[in-house]
Amino acid sequence: MTLILGIETSCDETAAAVVRDGRAMLSNVVASQIDLHRQYGGVFPEMASRQHVLAIIPVIRQALADAGVGWEELDAVAVTRGPGLAGSLLVGVNAAKGAAWSRSLPLVGVNHLEGHIYSNWIEAEGNNPDKTFPVLVLIVSGGHTELILMRGHGRYERLGGTIDDAAGEAFDKVARVLGLGYPGGPAIQNAAQTGDPRAFRFPKARTKNPYDFSFSGLKTAVLRAVQRIEGQDLSVSRKLTPGDNLPPQIVADLAASFQRALVDALVEKTVAAAQATGVTEICVCGGVSANALLRQTMREQAPVPVSVPPIYLCTDNAAMIAAAGHFRFLAGERSGLAMDVIPNLPLVTTQPE
Repeated sequence: MTLILGIETSCDETAAAVVRDGRAMLSNVVASQIDLHRQYGGVFPEMASRQHVLAIIPVIRQALADAGVGWEELDAVAVTRGPGLAGSLLVGVNAAKGAAWSRSLPLVGVNHLEGHIYSNWIEAEGNNPDKTFPVLVLIVSGGHTELILMRGHGRYERLGGTIDDAAGEAFDKVARVLGLGYPGGPAIQNAAQTGDPRAFRFPKARTKNPYDFSFSGLKTAVLRAVQRIEGQDLSVSRKLTPGDNLPPQIVADLAASFQRALVDALVEKTVAAAQATGVTEICVCGGVSANALLRQTMREQAPVPVSVPPIYLCTDNAAMIAAAGHFRFLAGERSGLAMDVIPNLPLVTTQPE
């Protein structure tokens, strides 16, 4: 049995959790900064790192208390080392180093994207942790959209990804165009509930690699539709800021049509990859996997079972970092105190086959 303390500070959530055997979540504490960053329409990096400094120690203490676990019972400390915002990552990594050194615990650096993948291994409502490899993983978040073929623990093959905007980034930018606020994903989903997804026909991008994604053209198509409705000069670039008085039903129709187009692109390429690779299961993870239409459409069209974590494990959390850390700890991986953050850390195979 292992007890892993996970620490996550890659962006704007300060999180800590204790997970047993990579599956049983004993605690999961998240201090969100959404209200702080909402006024900026996105994450303000310097403010995020300062808030992490204030929250990190109380969050770790709360995670241990909620789990009923003392430092002497832990087997290791797992922490996100990248990708993410450099200043934010440094707070979590330095806290983890201090804890590991002072308590003579092994330190395990974890890739944030791998953490999202392992949110599908955590025992939670509606989540089946028993999986047979190979599985196909769709990572969809604010900064990443990736299709990964996972052949085993720590064995990843990148089939494709976004060549421009990530899915979550597209949600945020389109929400800003429509004046719906931040974060864009929930705002667009809520607006789309009363909209007609067939009201606007938005384009589907063609990419050289059949498993790559592109959402920049879709975002621009929404912008142009808004400009036409408002009678603006299409040759003039429009700032992606709220403040336009579009009729509520038009906003709902635009939101629904955009959401439908983006979800269709994600599902179609994921289904095609699943059919071509012969996987046993599709795992969807990342913040955008909380989208109800994506979850429903993927399950309806996928040729194999689909695993999607509960909503509270879709967004950034530390339980997923502890779960990923468990499997790397069992594989014998250890990170020294000289470990540094890597803001653009790629997801690559580092464990032996």
